[in-house]
Amino acid sequence: MISILIPCYNYNAFNLICILEKEALTLGLIFEIICIDDASFSNLNETNQKINTLTNCKFFESKKNLGRSANRQLLADKAQYDWLLFIDVDVTPIKSNFLEIYTNQIKKDFEVTFGGFYYEDKIINSSSLRQTFGKFREQIPCELRNKNPYKYTISSNFLIRKNVFKSINKQIKSSSYGMDYLFGALLKNNSISINHIDNEVNHHGLDENLKFLTKTKKALESLHYLNGNKLIGQNDITILKYYKVLSFLGLRKITTTIINLFSKSIESNLLGAKPSLLLFDLYRLSYLCNIK
Repeated sequence: MISILIPCYNYNAFNLICILEKEALTLGLIFEIICIDDASFSNLNETNQKINTLTNCKFFESKKNLGRSANRQLLADKAQYDWLLFIDVDVTPIKSNFLEIYTNQIKKDFEVTFGGFYYEDKIINSSSLRQTFGKFREQIPCELRNKNPYKYTISSNFLIRKNVFKSINKQIKSSSYGMDYLFGALLKNNSISINHIDNEVNHHGLDENLKFLTKTKKALESLHYLNGNKLIGQNDITILKYYKVLSFLGLRKITTTIINLFSKSIESNLLGAKPSLLLFDLYRLSYLCNIK
């Protein structure tokens, strides 16, 4: 028995849910699929309303924007089964037996299972930064992810016990972008057993370069807040480790001064067709060090 939960915002969820419903019915699963649009008031919700005509599928429209964490909490509250499969709305499963692979994980001892991500090889210039970052930082085989399991807790494709999710997610009070940092840290701090498998989804809804850069800054501001207020505890966030080293050595100011000398050239690269992840890391580190 499994509840498949899909947070949505201004996106056509119908096609994804049709794919999931078809496999669930073929497998003879006891299942439900719930999708909640987080008050986008989008015209696409006319199509999404068709979800309610599918077997064991429901679509809701929030009247108030809740934010990512609160919308997930609402989805979990509406779920009737003990296992929750969270899938972002802008993805497509790679494997035809996607749900079967996840339901087999229920028989194992792990409390959370992360499926992983896939990104197309062909780079689209308008979203080259997001695609390059995803290809080289998120599309990682499970063998490598399991060597450092709490580092790769990207919460867009994962299976979790309902009681574990509700216990962890309720500790996230902010609706700010970047709270996945806290979600992963809380899993580690609470010694939640996790496993990584290769059951990827293809990520389609890639932000354009400037939008992704803006989101990155918001995520870093959240990270700075979480770190400063000692909310993140133990973590495996690489950029935060570098930040702490620079802070300890008193090198934050000189680091940002040097990187800022080349800021225009760096931004030009990041917004171009062939962004450098090394420059992206330096840009992020400088931005994090500059936050007051």
